[in-house]
Amino acid sequence: MGEKKRKENAKPIFVFGKKNYKWMFIGLACIALGFILMSGGGSDDPNVFNEAIFSWRRIRLAPALVLIGFGIQIYAILLNPDKK
Repeated sequence: MGEKKRKENAKPIFVFGKKNYKWMFIGLACIALGFILMSGGGSDDPNVFNEAIFSWRRIRLAPALVLIGFGIQIYAILLNPDKK
């Protein structure tokens, strides 16, 4: 009987809090947006070179967004959810 009550009263313990998961999803969105911005710029004809692969968006913006997203992920993991 004592074990049954203990299992009913046991509260599940999660590693991360609500704040952590919110920041993780924000980081994942930044990473996904960076990879989406990085895509494209190819050519249908292999004999024709397309200069669009060297655009500012693919060379500077998209990798910066991916790195910012990874930084947000690290912040979300290290964030203390109990601290106010």
